[in-house]
This record gives sequence, C-alpha cells and structure tokens, in this order.
Amino acid sequence: MSDVSAPPPTLNDLAFDQALIAAAFRQAAAVGWRNVQIAAAAREAGLSLVRARHRFPSRAALLARFGRMADAAALAEPADEESVRGRLFGMLMRRFDVLQAHRAGVVALLGSLPSRPQTALFLTLLTETSMRWMLDAAGTPTSGLTGRLRVRGLVAVWLWAVRAWERDETADLGPTMAVLDAALARAERAAGWLASLPGAGSATSSRPGEAGSPQEGSSEKGSSEGGPDGEPAEGRSHLSDEPPKDDPQG
Repeated sequence: MSDVSAPPPTLNDLAFDQALIAAAFRQAAAVGWRNVQIAAAAREAGLSLVRARHRFPSRAALLARFGRMADAAALAEPADEESVRGRLFGMLMRRFDVLQAHRAGVVALLGSLPSRPQTALFLTLLTETSMRWMLDAAGTPTSGLTGRLRVRGLVAVWLWAVRAWERDETADLGPTMAVLDAALARAERAAGWLASLPGAGSATSSRPGEAGSPQEGSSEKGSSEGGPDGEPAEGRSHLSDEPPKDDPQG
C-alpha cells in the first residue's frame, strides 16, 4: 500500500492573514515595498493564491489588515493603569510589539513613503482611526472639536515615537519607551488634553505586557514618521481600518 501524504491543515483566517503579512514584509525587506506582490508573498508562504486574492486584493488591503491586527494587540489586555496617560502608554507600546515582529519590512515601508504620497496619505488617515480607538479605550472622549484635537494630538505623539522606533536597535525598545513617555507628557503639558480628565496622571516607567507581543484573539505602520516638531503628517504613518476602493500606489 502506497503512502499518501495528508493534506496540509486548513488555516483559519487569522493564521492565514498572519502568514501572508509576514511573507509580504519579508519581501519588502528584501526588494523594497514598491516591489511587493501579494501573489509572490502567497507563493513564498505556501498559501492559496485564490484565498490570497480574495482576502488581500491590494497592498492597501494588506496594510489595513496589519493595522487592525496591531490595534487588536493593543486592545487585547485589560487597562489596569489608573491614569489615562498610563493606559495610552501601555497600548501604544503593544502596537510597537507588532511592528517589531516585522521590523525590517516595516522600516522598508516607511522608507518608501516620501516617494509614495498616496500611500502616505492613506496610512495617515488610518492612523487617525487607530488613535481614536486608543483614546476611546483609555476612557478619553473623542467627540466634538475637543475630541478631534485629542485625536490629532495622539497622532502626533505616535508619529514622533515611530521616529524613535526606527532608530532603536535595542532588544527592549527602551529608547522608544522613553520617547513615547516624554511625548505623552509634552502633549499633556501643552494642551491639557489628558490632565483635564479624571484620573489623569503620570505614565508608568515600566512597560506593560513585558511577557511578549500580544496576539489577536481570533480575527484580524506599518507606521509613520512625523510628530510634535511640526513635520507634515503625510511623511509617515500607521494603520488600521478598511482600505479605499482603489489601491493607492499599487
């Protein structure tokens, strides 16, 4: 009787997406983001081309999915910090854990953005959605004019910290943590957008969730450069939300 190999196990949607995104960022690290092809990434990872086409019709869809995965990791752990600032610090550092897992590819993506303004704008819009989620989860109102200003403020904080992350070669991301904490404190002092809220206070100096990068339960930067120094937000950004109908820059 001849041996018949068992068919490979069928991946659930989350595992499939994680495998394809990882392959796409490996490809970006090797050949640059502008040369990433979803079909090539799927072949490299041994994934179904039909399923890849269905789930990731464009690179914009892949970036949006990656952003939702980063947001899910940030929101997965209970907010045990008493202060709004402390809760934001923990959530944003968990987002950096997700970026760090694909560091070389994400850095390649960031490096491509100055020559790809449509992609940069797309990521900027997605960053605003992500930061609104972070503020809402931290218990900070985001409605009305004041809420929009809070969102813009947190976007600036995130982009400033991403700059530091790009340069940070340490294993524990200590320099990134320090920059993020300082940027949150600076935003708090400049506008009072956290200090005016109940329970606002100083962020913890130790990093929440040190055990490792959280994983999304059972579903779904990138990143960005820019920040409080007034550099245009379109420079670089992060992600989360649905892609537009047309894939920006391919």
